[in-house]
Amino acid sequence: MPLPLRWLARVLSVLLALGVALAAVGVVIVRSSFPQVEGTLKVESLTGKVEVLRDANGIPHIYADTPEDLFLAQGYVHAQDRFWEMDFRRHVTAGRLSELFGKATLTEDKVIRTMGWRRVAEQELTSADPKTRRFLDAYAKGVNSWMKANPRASERSLEYSVLKLQNGGYTPEAWTPLDSVSWLKAMAWDLRSNLSDEISRALAATKLPPERVHQLYPGYPFERNDPIVTEGTVERGHFDQKAEPRLDDREAAALAAAAEGLSRVPNMIGAADTDGIGSNSWVVSGEHTVSGKPLLANDPHLSPQMPSVWYQTGLHCRTKSEKCAYDVTGFSFSGVPGVIIGHNDKVAWGFTNLGPDVADLYLEQVKDDTYLYKGEWAALETRQERIQVAGGSPVTLKVRATRHGPLVSEVMENIGRTVPQDKANAVALRWTALTPGTAADAIFALNEAADWHEFRAAAALFDVPAQNLVYADVEGRIGYQAPGRIPVRTKGDGTWPVPGWTGEYEWKTAPIPFEELPSLENPADGYIVTANNAVIDPARYQPLLTKDWSYGYRAQRIKDRLDQALKSGKMDADTMSDIQQDTHNGLADLLVPALLEVDLAGPSTQARDLLRGWDGAQPLDSAPAAYFNAVWRHLLMATFNDELPEGARPNGGDRWYEVMRDLLTRADDPFWDDVRTKEVIESRNDMLRQALASAHLELTGLLGADVKAWRWGDLHTLTLTNGTFGTSGIAPIEALFNRGPFGVPGNKDAVNATGWNVQEGYPINAVPSMRMVLDLADLDKSRWINLTGASGHAFHDNYWDQALPWAGGETIPMYSRPESVRKAAKHTLVLTR
Repeated sequence: MPLPLRWLARVLSVLLALGVALAAVGVVIVRSSFPQVEGTLKVESLTGKVEVLRDANGIPHIYADTPEDLFLAQGYVHAQDRFWEMDFRRHVTAGRLSELFGKATLTEDKVIRTMGWRRVAEQELTSADPKTRRFLDAYAKGVNSWMKANPRASERSLEYSVLKLQNGGYTPEAWTPLDSVSWLKAMAWDLRSNLSDEISRALAATKLPPERVHQLYPGYPFERNDPIVTEGTVERGHFDQKAEPRLDDREAAALAAAAEGLSRVPNMIGAADTDGIGSNSWVVSGEHTVSGKPLLANDPHLSPQMPSVWYQTGLHCRTKSEKCAYDVTGFSFSGVPGVIIGHNDKVAWGFTNLGPDVADLYLEQVKDDTYLYKGEWAALETRQERIQVAGGSPVTLKVRATRHGPLVSEVMENIGRTVPQDKANAVALRWTALTPGTAADAIFALNEAADWHEFRAAAALFDVPAQNLVYADVEGRIGYQAPGRIPVRTKGDGTWPVPGWTGEYEWKTAPIPFEELPSLENPADGYIVTANNAVIDPARYQPLLTKDWSYGYRAQRIKDRLDQALKSGKMDADTMSDIQQDTHNGLADLLVPALLEVDLAGPSTQARDLLRGWDGAQPLDSAPAAYFNAVWRHLLMATFNDELPEGARPNGGDRWYEVMRDLLTRADDPFWDDVRTKEVIESRNDMLRQALASAHLELTGLLGADVKAWRWGDLHTLTLTNGTFGTSGIAPIEALFNRGPFGVPGNKDAVNATGWNVQEGYPINAVPSMRMVLDLADLDKSRWINLTGASGHAFHDNYWDQALPWAGGETIPMYSRPESVRKAAKHTLVLTR
């Protein structure tokens, strides 16, 4: 062999050997953090023996004799699988991310410190029910026992080994009950209802007159899409399902006029795109089911995460009694004891975001450390926050607040941009989650509830975030309850930022009483559907809950599918799962006819022909779905991006369906004109034609010239992205933690709600984060699926083993009876004192 080749061969051999050695070391490091799932472990603070049974998917069912041991073991098991996630979450909620990642996360820390999530959680912990505090303490002991048993970074998670490359001095602190309670604030923030709409209205108003902004926020279409509650009203201080509004003709006319007037009030400040952050849940009574007992379905829609935000588990007292009252199976949050959504041996429940208006933005006039209120200058509340920064010096943040709340404009640029400088120079946030609540108490109360009355008592504690709760029990009852701390305003409807200095737009001392919130028990229809649609028509219910509902496309599609199924006979769990997979595009029936009527020439006509006879379904292999969604994307951008600023531009959700419904009836509306083309005034058909051509051009570049070979699943893809190192910008590190992309059917406001943002392209940014169908005739016949898997450890068999079945619409058995759990168990771990 020539000398240069020999040297090259030797170099390659060395590199190959080094690569093999590094790979071997990598495997050892990765596997060293995998949890022990067999044998026996000693765990501090246990009072008895605990068994942890895991099935093939790594889902643990925990059996103990006392609730303290049960929740202690849950803390231990959560830490085994998800401690990095837990540690990251508590740094988020405390505004301490910069301790991990340095100055890159300073802005996030400043925002959260300004709002003071952890300060509020401290107050909640102080006032928590003694039982709640005992269980939180037990949970923390379990986490800390695991931490003590796994002191090295490599034993905890691969992320800690990577973190040491940039922050070698970091060591996790002991877990505390406050860490658990603080996470509930993050959940409330993700489900904060209409704050984004309030901001985007104000952003739009910086470019457009009020009447044109109003066009972009149409009222809820009650005449087409039903609300959740269609019967009852408030009478004698409580919501009466059988009562009807008692109005004479003059009062009815006045109320109708008021509702119409409110719907036309120009609404006034920008947050993240939260459209698509919703959920579906519905419950069907036994009169409509094959078994004669209720069925309950739920799939909360959240931003996709790796690992999933949910952790499946079973928590079982070996002998259920007054002293040990838990026999619950469902979805939990790592870092929080108990089960959030699921069932016990008597009752089942599901959540969707109710979405009431629980946050207001107040425009403030601030001078030095004072602010104007009712003609007088009052002192701002101030405090200092010290933020530790990895690799840098600590940063001191001065937080200032008015009587309405913290001045978020000082740390949130999108809000600060909307302040009208001629009148105000700051914005304060008032939000119900910044007042101490009882959500932690609610979790344990829900887990223990044995009937409808106990369930409603637990719901009364679930104050923040306000959720639609659907209910079923083994006795055959179904129900719905709207809980939450929902403010009553002295003036205004919460849709625009309001002047804080006048004192006119305050919240009344007490929120809407729980007894007056809408509720249903065994309704005449025999089913209840919630999908972020309006709770109830304001013509039959006051005070105002919100004006910014989802527009009811998903909910109405579910109702239509239920009605269709019931015409054919009784329903079973497979019917419920099939409805969860429905991909029908609710916009297609409106927009396709308009697209087909436009004069069109050239190669785009072949693409448009895909839409003829299309049924609106959006499976992976659909060419019409690919083209239609591309047309929708280009139509929205061409119609609105020329006039709307960033933060107010369309994302493609069902609000824009309603906007387009109105615009299609007015061919010469000013929104159709592209103000960038000075010499031309475009009309409706011009923009429809342009969208058809632009979509064809884009998809030809992305998917090829053969329009019949286009596939929606080649555009509409999901990448499961780790929330920390998965966005590091370093490809080899991202590859360690991220999985995908892979195609997923559905669309933003289909029942199978896989959301995307038209401004960013077709990749998925919101998903059904889990799916669950509960069968109250035999809870062991229930089914579930998680977005990723039980494990938070990259390369573990259960890291993302549920992801592809989830994408394909599959579910797995949701066992809860001891004999079924034991039969399915692949691993048994015993925890002892």
